[in-house]
Amino acid sequence: MNPIYLFAPLVILLLCVSLLSLSSKEIWWVRVHDFPRMQYFVSAILLLIGEILFMDYANLCFWLLLLPTLFVIAFQLWWILPYTKFYSQEVCEASTLDSENSIKIMTANVLMTNRKAEKLIELIQNNNPDILVTLETDQWWETQLKPIEDDYPYRMSCPQENLYGMHVYSRYLLSESTTEFLVQDDIPSMHTLLTLPSGQNIRVHFLHPAPPSPTENEESSKRDAELIMVAKSLADAELPIIVTGDLNDVAWSNTTRLFRKISKLLDPRIGRGMFNTFHADYWFMRWPLDHLFHSAHFTLYDIRRLSHFGSDHFALFTQLNFVHSDTIKSQPEVKADNDDKRFAREKLTSEEVSESDVPTPS
Repeated sequence: MNPIYLFAPLVILLLCVSLLSLSSKEIWWVRVHDFPRMQYFVSAILLLIGEILFMDYANLCFWLLLLPTLFVIAFQLWWILPYTKFYSQEVCEASTLDSENSIKIMTANVLMTNRKAEKLIELIQNNNPDILVTLETDQWWETQLKPIEDDYPYRMSCPQENLYGMHVYSRYLLSESTTEFLVQDDIPSMHTLLTLPSGQNIRVHFLHPAPPSPTENEESSKRDAELIMVAKSLADAELPIIVTGDLNDVAWSNTTRLFRKISKLLDPRIGRGMFNTFHADYWFMRWPLDHLFHSAHFTLYDIRRLSHFGSDHFALFTQLNFVHSDTIKSQPEVKADNDDKRFAREKLTSEEVSESDVPTPS
């Protein structure tokens, strides 16, 4: 069989899904192409190898397929390169660890139907986080996690049976804590003021917006609006900030990039790796859904994807070190331009929400 009949449809398909991801359409079957950019990149590399090995360089068809394949490779690489070690790190390494100003955070989407609670408890004990946020936790999970409560005297709980329950367990003092339903009546988020042993206060926001999908929200507008309204509420904050959770969006998407531009928060994964947390059961279909962003008040001591504990997500472990502004090395800051700000306003208007709806613990 002439190899062109095999390669041509695959090249056309990859080119189409790559260009489709540039669309601003919010429908799920468009936005889904934001996720598998690494998979599209690897597929294009394999196609390129096949074209070189099995096609005739002297044939015009070879070049008609090679050039769009190279375009797909370059296009997808542009999105994912910052989340590799070939890119400069956005967050500085912590040169020393100050125990009074250090915070270890573990973010774990447990999968509500997962019944291997003992594996999660073992993971918690082995990694000893100061803050644990669990997502998709219902009443059953709340009961199963009672053995850890003695170690975590400060807690927030919102058990739900719809895959959007949330719990926070903390060794550090939490105050001004609120659970809000910012965009959807059954999708909670948590907001609190956390006090480090040094006495330094930090604003912390825990999020888990619903994804665009044929079984939930057909469009991404509700997810996008929640991320943007939180981002706008953080833009001029003076306190140090941490935002973490399962955002149901990948690190390199336009929406997450817009969130970072508006909030001015940093991503410790940039220049270090993707830390793909979903899907835990399929190595060939993984992307970074669980996130932690922070203000420039912190340096990074450790970031790791933890071992499998029965969920469809891996847990994400991050240790940050608060550094006083007069000693911290300058860290880069992404900035929103006028088009970004206009697009953000349109997103909030479409869902009739505002950044003023987001609690601002101070």
